[in-house]
Order: sequence, then C-alpha cells, then structure tokens
Amino acid sequence: MRPSTLVRLALAGTRTDTVRVALTALSAALATLVALAALTVLAIPTPPATDGNGSRWSHQYANQLLVEPGLRGGTAFALLLLMIPVLALAGQCARLGAPARDRRLAAFRLAGATPGQVTRIAVLEAGLASLLGTLAGASVHFVGRELFDRPDARGRLVLPTDVLPAPGVLAAVLAGLPVVAALATALMLRRVSTTPFGVLRTHRRERGPRPWAGVLIGAGLAAFVAVEPVTRLYDRRDTDPPSWLVPALLVSGGLAAMVGVVVGTGWISWTAGRMLHRYARGPAALLAARRLTADPWAGSRTFAALLAAVLLGAGAAGLREYFVAAGELGRRTGSGLAGDDGFYLRTMDLVDLAVAVAMLVAAGGLVVAVVEGITARRRAYAALVATGVPRPTLGRSIAWQSLAPAVPAVAVALAVGLLLARGLFRTPTASHYDEVCDATAQLCADPATRARHTRVVAMPDVTVPPDVPLEQLALLGAGALAGVLATVGVGLLLLRASTAVEELRVT
Repeated sequence: MRPSTLVRLALAGTRTDTVRVALTALSAALATLVALAALTVLAIPTPPATDGNGSRWSHQYANQLLVEPGLRGGTAFALLLLMIPVLALAGQCARLGAPARDRRLAAFRLAGATPGQVTRIAVLEAGLASLLGTLAGASVHFVGRELFDRPDARGRLVLPTDVLPAPGVLAAVLAGLPVVAALATALMLRRVSTTPFGVLRTHRRERGPRPWAGVLIGAGLAAFVAVEPVTRLYDRRDTDPPSWLVPALLVSGGLAAMVGVVVGTGWISWTAGRMLHRYARGPAALLAARRLTADPWAGSRTFAALLAAVLLGAGAAGLREYFVAAGELGRRTGSGLAGDDGFYLRTMDLVDLAVAVAMLVAAGGLVVAVVEGITARRRAYAALVATGVPRPTLGRSIAWQSLAPAVPAVAVALAVGLLLARGLFRTPTASHYDEVCDATAQLCADPATRARHTRVVAMPDVTVPPDVPLEQLALLGAGALAGVLATVGVGLLLLRASTAVEELRVT
C-alpha cells in the first residue's frame, strides 16, 4: 500500500471520525502547551552569585515562582502533572465512535487489506491527529510569547518570554507526542484482530480484577515517606544527596500512586457489580451490576482523568494546611514561615486554579466516555426497550453504573492524595529557646545588670499539627461527583435517540 493511499484511508471516515480526530488534536495541543510551559520554566538561567544578588534570584520576573531558583522545579513539576488529565482525555477521545471505526476497518479487510495494513491505518490516524494538535499547540505557545512579552512599569516580565528551551528539547516535544500517541495505539491493538466480519478481541479475561493496585498505592506512599529519612541520612554523613534522588522518588511515587488509584477502579467496579448483583432488588441496579462485572475496566478508562485531578487536589489541600501550620509555628517561635506563609498560600491558590482546570478537562473526558458508551451499546439498549424495559429504568441503570464505582474511587483518591502530602511534609516542629534571669526582680529589670544574670534555656520543642482540610476535601469530592452526575445527564439526553427500535437494524 502506497504512503499516499495509507494517509488518505487514515483520514477517511464519517463526521464522528472527524470529531474524534479534532478532539484528539485538541488534547495533543493542550498537552503541548503544558509541556512547553514546564520546559520554559526549567530553561530560566540562574544568574551567578554577586554581592548584590547572593541568593541568585532572577529579578527580571514579577512572579516569585520564577524569581527563586528553588521554586522553579516544583512549578515545572506541577505543570507536568497537569499533563496526566490531558493525556487521559486524549485516551477518552480516541475511543469516540469506536464501533463505526471498527466497521470501517473491517471494510478495509473485506476489500483486501492485510491485518498489518489495517493496524497501520489506525496508528497513522492517531499519529496524524496528535501531530496536528502538537503543531497547533506550539503555534499558540509562540504567539502567546509575543503577546505577553510586555514588561511592566518596573521592567519585569509576568511570564518567562525571554527564554526558550533548547532546540533539541523542542524537537523532542514536537515529535515525541505524536510518536507516543502512535505507539500507544499500536499497543492497544496488539490483542485485537481485525477481520472482514468485525474487530475481535484475541484475549478474554476469565476472572475479575485483583486488588493488586493497592501495592502500587503503597509503593507510592512509601516513596514519599522515604524522602525525609533519605535526606537526614545524607545530612548525618555531611554530604548532599544526588540531585536526581529526591525528584526520582517524588515522580516515581506520585505516578505509582496515581496509576494505582486509576487501575484500582477496575477492582472497585468489579466488587461494586458483585455486591449490586447479590443485594440489589431493582431492575436498574441489576442491569448496572451485570454491566460492571462484564467490563470492570470501563471505570478505569472513564474516570482516569477525574481521579488524577482529585488526587492532585487532595494533595494540594494537604500541602496548604502544612503551610498554615508552619506559619503558625513561625509566629510562635519567631522562625520558620513567620513572614512568608502568605506567599506560599498565594502559590497554593495558583495550584488550586490548576486543579480546577484539570477537573474541567476531566469533565470533558467524562462526557466523551458516557456518550461513547451509550452509542456503542445502542443496539443492546434498543433490544431492551423492544422487550419492554422502560427508558427511565435504563437511565437509572446508567446512573448506577457511573456512581457505584465513582463514589468509592473518589474517596480513595482523596485519601491517597492527602496521605501523599502528609508523608512528604510531616508535622512542623521547631526548637524554642528562652532567656531566664536568675537574679532579683530589680536586677533583672535593670538592663545594665540583667545581662550578667541571664542564661539561655532550651524549651520543649513546639509542634503545630496540620489540620485535616475536611472542607476542601468535601468540595473536591462533591465537585467530582457533581461532574459525574452532569455527564450522566448529558448521556441520558442521547438515550431516547439511541434506543429507537430502528437501531436494531443498524449494522
């Protein structure tokens, strides 16, 4: 098959295929913007130490997150974490219109295409959509650099528009995202056989998921808890830890915990389906139970972006309470964050804004997933309606199917996010010293004689335990579940059209 023919077949399709390509390109554009923003922050050079700038701050910026070299790594890390919900959204968009795409691929096989050629068509479609999105995101980034390259009255820049990542890094981002999308598509198709009569799975799961995701969550928590003992070990040796050690623990631990929460939703869905099948009595709950046990991994795919955003939000809430406690400790002892807690709390406001954006992105992924699920099973729903099942019963079954795994999965994500923050930032404690005068009140009151009778006494350590951010956690959980309910409502709007009896004749 010639390359031109391969490209033309990859771009062919219906309006649903066009929407899928557009949404995939939009996700790739968002991921490109986030990646370029993080790499630009890391590309800011640290000025040499001078008499007037011993802290090596970059005073050409107005934002303290860009001024202090020690804060740039955390800022870039937070931006990179935002890519996780965006990539999960891309995965959801890639499944939109999957039945129609499967029929189109089967038609290619019927026309004489080989299985390898059909796989290359699907891989090329994902790669081209991601390439278009990556180029669009890069264009928006460079246009934004020109628009925001306006110093304020003091000559400071709001954003780092005066620096760029290395050309090799830029090329790696622009070429890496489409390649990753193509490789992910090829990986997902490795257990799929495209025949002239449809797309068949060559591997079937004969038993339900096992709770091995808890091992990943435990490993992630252990990595965060290990940061403080590791740094203390190097302090006792009077040496600095390797520059890669702490970031490696944080990145690997965070990703392990996040993957564990997302993958664990499959076991939660399987368990919820079995419990509903055993104890439920209504037809809606029983229909949802069968669906949950038949495809327990649908929950992991559907709620991946939402759970990642909830976990990040819970971690940010725990970190905010640590800064509040550290500020109170500083005010009590005259050290620590006595005067800087306001800056850190304002920084956490930016993190909360990023979490809100991630939640909105996750809500878009939920809408795509619910619509795709209803569209893919429209013949089954139409058959149920034809046999006498009322449409309201189907609507309630869809709500059960969404909320039964979502409620416990959101609770687990909240708990894991808070535990990650507490494992990394322990209870703030500070030593406290006081002056004691061992003379009479008259001698102690006289500054000339007080110094001869005063000694410094070590007082008990002062500890300020951080509060549990119940209000923020409740808002996060309620917002996540409200998003699930809203997307279920959007799906129910399509239920009547998807359950028409005519759908039984759709091939």
